[in-house]
Amino acid sequence: MIDLKKSLILASNSPRRKQLLHDAGFAFTVEVLPTDESYPADLPAEEVAGYISREKAEQFRGIRPGSLVVTADTVVIADHYILGKPTDAADAFRMIKILSGRSHKVVTAVSLLSDGIIETISDVAEVYFRDLEDWEINHYIEQCKPFDKAGSYGIQEWIGMVGIEKIEGSFYTIMGLPVQVVYRLLKPHFQ
Repeated sequence: MIDLKKSLILASNSPRRKQLLHDAGFAFTVEVLPTDESYPADLPAEEVAGYISREKAEQFRGIRPGSLVVTADTVVIADHYILGKPTDAADAFRMIKILSGRSHKVVTAVSLLSDGIIETISDVAEVYFRDLEDWEINHYIEQCKPFDKAGSYGIQEWIGMVGIEKIEGSFYTIMGLPVQVVYRLLKPHFQ
């Protein structure tokens, strides 16, 4: 494990983020505080993840002094429109159908709260889906139930394995935690 000067808190319930941070060699605890994830209507789509990630970190200001708090948020963007988490299977189908046969952006922002200062870095990746048949989309939704995922898909799951033709950028950004960004933010805090 990598030794940090302070204890590390991951402010996320995402099993993917937990696994990635663990695999990167960090010891941490998980603590999540309620956060209003709404954002200003005029905020450009590419800035939304950073805004929400900072808001998540802001909830910890003054609560865990002496700790490092990592927060993150991911948005999927098609034609400057954000595809959030689906409400049900029909919504998931609608979103994946939008992504089929074209490219879209995934923006994941990571924030670090340390000594009352919040630093946020956003990372962008471009994802290219081939044309997906309706039965493939339905199979994926039935098997993987992607209801906790922005854009209704996980790159590491079946639909990503068989449907994504190429990516430009970090695989881990698309998974929801750009580990290279986390490392860069935490590196000054190594012992």
